Amino acid sequence: MARARLMFRSTAVRLSALYILLFALCAAFLVFYVTAMSERLLAQQTRQTLQEEVQDVQRAYERGGISLLLRMIERRARQPGANLYVIAGPNGEMLAGNVASVQPGVLDEQGWTGFPFSYEPYAEVSRPGRHMAVANVLRLDNGLRVMIGRDLGDPGRFRGIVRRALMVALTIMGIGALVIWFGIGRNALKRIDRMSAASQKIMAGDLSQRLPVGRSGDEFDRLSDSLNAMLGRIEKLNEGLRQVSDNIAHDLKTPLTRLRNKAADALAEGRDDVRRTALEGIIAESDQLIRTFNALLMISRVEAGSIAAEMSEVDLSAISGDSAELYEPVAEEAGLSMTTELQPGLVVQGNRELIGQAIFNLLDNAVKYAAEGKGEKKICVRLSGQNGSFRLSVCDHGPGIPRDKRQEVTKRFVRLDESRSKPGTGLGLSLVEAVMELHGGSLELSATDESEKEAPGLTATMVFPAPKP
Repeated sequence: MARARLMFRSTAVRLSALYILLFALCAAFLVFYVTAMSERLLAQQTRQTLQEEVQDVQRAYERGGISLLLRMIERRARQPGANLYVIAGPNGEMLAGNVASVQPGVLDEQGWTGFPFSYEPYAEVSRPGRHMAVANVLRLDNGLRVMIGRDLGDPGRFRGIVRRALMVALTIMGIGALVIWFGIGRNALKRIDRMSAASQKIMAGDLSQRLPVGRSGDEFDRLSDSLNAMLGRIEKLNEGLRQVSDNIAHDLKTPLTRLRNKAADALAEGRDDVRRTALEGIIAESDQLIRTFNALLMISRVEAGSIAAEMSEVDLSAISGDSAELYEPVAEEAGLSMTTELQPGLVVQGNRELIGQAIFNLLDNAVKYAAEGKGEKKICVRLSGQNGSFRLSVCDHGPGIPRDKRQEVTKRFVRLDESRSKPGTGLGLSLVEAVMELHGGSLELSATDESEKEAPGLTATMVFPAPKP
């Protein structure tokens, strides 16, 4: 009973019930309309047939007199399914025909009877009893009256047959509609129950759950796809938040401890020059922590899309050349040469500051690791347009990143063991990936030279979707 109440609260079931109600009203109107039109057409056909017979009788009388008229009436009255025929004298006495008696007053007026009248046929013609008919009465010049009529039982029976057939058909259709309605309601309720069960697990904390998606591609499936995409995004953000919390606890604990120890040493130190040196170290550690938290704040803003409204046309060729030119002295100081291969005129819709920051992060990583690598001391910046996308690559010949670690290093605070001795926070590639997601692109990491074992290098490629023409 409770399930039935839930089913009747379903929107699909209510819409189906409304459809059935409207269908029933239309069907009832159709039944009455069809029967009324059938009755009208039969009445018109009957009047036309009787009018033609009256004209035949009048022509026969004019051509052969009363004898020809009697023979014609007698012949037609004996045919199967014949009309009603009566020849009566001036005083109303019935002289010939296939009717035993008619309602008084029917033969008095010439023309159509204004209403159906009752009559009694001969027993050998039809079963006894009173019948209803309509007729056309013709008055001849000798005073005789000829009545030609039609029994209303046949049109009435036809009308009843049509009405019963329509009612049976509509009843069967109505039962079928109810069965279909019930089936649709049960199916919709089952799907909603499955979605509710998955939602309960999600609300309980299992964000890996997804709403069921069928193969029909209907509105339920489209809704489930949208919600599943949203859940995937929420799961990714929660996972990032959890990783950030864990990594902050592990990676920031050391600099905070070091900062505290330096402050304690400075407080205990009596010499001013040593105290000044300790304070300068504390300021440097504090600046590094501030940069770390600024990077975290920037990543959070980018992932939340709060900077999406600050989009404008950005010339990738110009910003790539400017970034390489600004970083070239840093590379030269580290003993590296820098080359650029930039295809001109590549423009995207984006945020200039974020794209510039992402390029600086890639250049900073390239300089940092290529300078201490065993490979060629060279950095290359390339920009090209191909296959409906713009690819901005920063290549180095440093130690590179193992293939199985390339997805991991884009997470926040993740640093490979061999790079933990170098300065950094492990947020550079995380920011680049967040910027690319904001711009509808992606970050691809690959080896610069796969054949090199000790210094395969790293090629970080920012893939921007080309603007639609």
